[in-house]
Amino acid sequence: METREETPGKTTMKKALLILNCLILSIGNCGGPLIMRLYFIHGGKRIWLSAWLETGGWPIILIPLAFSYFHRRATDPTTKLFYMKPPLFIAAAIIGVITGLDDYLYAYGVARLPVSTSSLIIATQLAFTAGFAFLLVKQKFTSYSINAVVLLTVGAGVLAMHTGSDKPAHESSREYILGFIMTLVAAALYGFILPLVELTYRKSRQEMNYTLVMEIQMIMCLLATVFCTVGMLINKDFQAIPREARNSELGEVKYYLVLVWSAIIWQCFFLGAIGVIFCASSLLSGILISVFLPVTEILAVIFFQEKFQAEKGVALVLSLWGFVSYFYGEMKENKKKKLAAPETSMDPSNNPVGNV
Repeated sequence: METREETPGKTTMKKALLILNCLILSIGNCGGPLIMRLYFIHGGKRIWLSAWLETGGWPIILIPLAFSYFHRRATDPTTKLFYMKPPLFIAAAIIGVITGLDDYLYAYGVARLPVSTSSLIIATQLAFTAGFAFLLVKQKFTSYSINAVVLLTVGAGVLAMHTGSDKPAHESSREYILGFIMTLVAAALYGFILPLVELTYRKSRQEMNYTLVMEIQMIMCLLATVFCTVGMLINKDFQAIPREARNSELGEVKYYLVLVWSAIIWQCFFLGAIGVIFCASSLLSGILISVFLPVTEILAVIFFQEKFQAEKGVALVLSLWGFVSYFYGEMKENKKKKLAAPETSMDPSNNPVGNV
């Protein structure tokens, strides 16, 4: 495959998209677990419904896709409605079904565990992401990225030291342990999904652009939603929603508002995650998810009055340290590439005219 040099304009646009996707990811990563837990602590019981809401907001993606289409049509009346070709559609659909399973596992864990506990378990996905990124996309590690992975993983381990005291009073030990295991499996599965998306980008026989990334996101979430819809039908969740709304401690109107905002916020998470993969790598996406988890911890303490032990403060410092380490390493690598570029261009062996 021919390697294409990126123009300065494209590089600047990609950096702007990266910052935008980081912001979108931060909203989804911090807000998603909190609003899901809000549903459960105020009387919500439907796990399949919660899983469905994680990707059920996929129609939102149609709005930016429509803007993109009409913008293209203004300059090229023959432009296609969708860029995606069948092979890429099939790959996105398969990843979508896996995502649907991951949604259920995660929702089960949030239903049984405090946000602080489920968040620290999810932080372990970084180790799985790093491992699968090495196996699937041959991710190259620098001393700085390895340091970031170690610091963020140690931060999760420090938090794990105090999980026993977080068990809700109404939960049995069996339910707590099962929730712990389900969340850990969800972390491992999502650690596999992130590099799998990056592999899909690399193996696609289409030129990747952000519109195509949004199309992939829409198909992934659509198939994940279909998967969870089947679970809802079997579990009779659709019939239970009106009854649950009437009995909710939040009140009927607020109950439905929680469901709607849950779908919107989770869509930010998924779009941000795959957007970061497009602009950078699956490893950076995994690192950002882990970095935002301590922020979720602090918000859980503020809104749900969960305990904030010293271990959580240490984990927050380690996470920020890991984040700074990764980006410092990236800055150094980019500086090296810029310094090496002029030398490469001056080498006569790289200049066809010089060989004449």
